[in-house]
Amino acid sequence: MTCADAIPVVLLCGFEILPKSISTRERGSRFILSEPVCVYLLDTAHGWVLIDTGLATRNFRDPALAKHCFHDRGWSLPVVRTEHELTRQLLQLGLEPKHIDHVILTHLHYDHAGNIGLFPHARISVQRREFNCAFDPAADAAYFVHDFNDPQLKWELVEGDWEVMPGFAMLDTRGHTPGHQSAVIELPNCGPIVLPSDVGDLQENFDDEILPGVAYDDAAALAAIRRLKAVTSERHGRMLLFHDPVAIQSMRLSPEFYD
Repeated sequence: MTCADAIPVVLLCGFEILPKSISTRERGSRFILSEPVCVYLLDTAHGWVLIDTGLATRNFRDPALAKHCFHDRGWSLPVVRTEHELTRQLLQLGLEPKHIDHVILTHLHYDHAGNIGLFPHARISVQRREFNCAFDPAADAAYFVHDFNDPQLKWELVEGDWEVMPGFAMLDTRGHTPGHQSAVIELPNCGPIVLPSDVGDLQENFDDEILPGVAYDDAAALAAIRRLKAVTSERHGRMLLFHDPVAIQSMRLSPEFYD
């Protein structure tokens, strides 16, 4: 079944400056990549849906937060120019955060959940495992709890594979994090679109089955890579990679769309 009423738009929301080995385990530690950060906006018959929310600019524009979140950890600051800002891109489409009815978070790392505070009115869906892990003091450093520790947020905790609407499913792809999930959207003209998020940042992760640099569970992370490869192949789909600096150059970026 296709999701005939969903129109996905890719919003390029900035870049992270990372050693390649962050994306490809034990490969490319000498090389620094400028990796894109994207979110996905869908116009559906059930309202506007946003998959992920990108980077919170306050975390690197405020000197104290930049020190705490990045400098003290030896991380480079992201690059988010004015044209990359989420609110500005929504405005260019005639939208404001209040128009987004449903936010789905693939996971709660800072480059995926940074702007969640803009959507206190929206239904926010995340895997229960991910939610529980993100608030654990022992969780990895990529969870910026201050971004999502807001009592106004309306969380919907899901478990495993689930259907957002007919033709639009979220798949349990745990491994990179305990509750990672990825989207598969069946479009009438383009066919299936697979949004892997951080199952694999680069095409190399899928071609060579290379694990991400950081994984909560290596066996599950490899299973997730193989699952999405199989889904894409069996359904003759197209994968839109989240962090690949080469793939982003041929994607249809807002205001263009997939149908």
